[in-house]
Amino acid sequence: MARIVVLGAGTGGMPAAYEIKQMLGADHKVVMVNEYPDFRFVPSNPWVAVGWREPKAIKFPIAPYLAKKHIDFVCAKIEKIDVQRQCLLGKGGEQIDYDYLVIATGPKLAFENIPGAGPAHFTQSICTLDHAIRCHQDVETLIANPGPVVVGAFQGASCFGPAYEYAFILDKALRDAKVRHKVPMVFVTCEPYIGHLGLGGVGDSKSLLESELRQRDIKWICNARVDLIDESNMHISELDRKGQLELSHNLAFKHAMLIPPFAGVQAVADVEGLCNPKGFVITDEYQRSPTYPNIFSGGVCVAIPPVDTTPVPTGTPKTGYMIETMMTAIAHNLKAIIVDNQPPHSKGTWHAICLADMGDTGAAFVAMPQIPPRNVTWFKKGKWVHLAKIAFEKYFMRKMKTGNSEPVYEKYVLKALGIARLDED
Repeated sequence: MARIVVLGAGTGGMPAAYEIKQMLGADHKVVMVNEYPDFRFVPSNPWVAVGWREPKAIKFPIAPYLAKKHIDFVCAKIEKIDVQRQCLLGKGGEQIDYDYLVIATGPKLAFENIPGAGPAHFTQSICTLDHAIRCHQDVETLIANPGPVVVGAFQGASCFGPAYEYAFILDKALRDAKVRHKVPMVFVTCEPYIGHLGLGGVGDSKSLLESELRQRDIKWICNARVDLIDESNMHISELDRKGQLELSHNLAFKHAMLIPPFAGVQAVADVEGLCNPKGFVITDEYQRSPTYPNIFSGGVCVAIPPVDTTPVPTGTPKTGYMIETMMTAIAHNLKAIIVDNQPPHSKGTWHAICLADMGDTGAAFVAMPQIPPRNVTWFKKGKWVHLAKIAFEKYFMRKMKTGNSEPVYEKYVLKALGIARLDED
């Protein structure tokens, strides 16, 4: 009997555990390890931050649902991965042995890279549910005492969609509260242009997102390097195309939310030979560590080089469906190794499907694959995206409760659209 441990119960780890168990069956044990006892649907954090969702609506306890699929659950904060003894060591003294390890931890939020950044200092975040709850408190303070707002993404960030999403829904929330006319807004981003998204743009993303910002009277600064943040001011260097200083900005703010750069979580980053200098797990095309053949990884914690070189560093995003394709590949490769006694052979397509809410409308894009050059690029907006984002939240959480990460109707609908999880080439 093989013992497979999945580290991290997020939007990548939960589907991975279900798929691996389904592929391996009762003869092998799957164990889920997570720092928190509940699953948290991170894509809905922006709604929590403006008060459109209660925190309890986007989380549920993990253990009972995993138990229905005969998957064990251990709630523990892992402080060390001992690759020689093949075990995880928890803060509370837990020792969790593995034959195969799947790392799906998500990222560490590297606020320390920017002086004054993060909820512990002067800016808000929507990257975790706890941060979103605190951000909502700051939004309520803003509505009661309006003033300037800065939204965007710090240098080195790789997750740009939520920054745009938050800017648009905050605009809507302020209009609903009838205080938008008292709140100047600036979108500050390390992207070389609006709609770059860390992907070199997707279809008409540049013109569409610029238009949406103009319609909402949100100004922007691109190629922005945030040098320092104090209690009420953000000091920004705007670079030119050659990476030289073009303008300096000193933006006053009452409320600021910027997406931080990501890094690898400490326990993973500390494993010699597993990660790149930023702590992201190095994997081959089969999501397998070249150094440790019994370790696989998928999601935000894997190392992917930037799509292009930009004057201010930008990272490559790992979007939801792209992560699901990685996890499906891992499940198939573990079956090949453990059950079929074959080398791994499955590769995720890394296709991207993204829905971004804009309050009363929304934007959607499909990039196949996400990393260019692409076979398909498509970017559209409309009210239907807003409704689809709401439906997707309910749909995904239901999938995680029923333990079916790819229902048959989803598989065949997406297949009809030419979207598949595994590369069949």
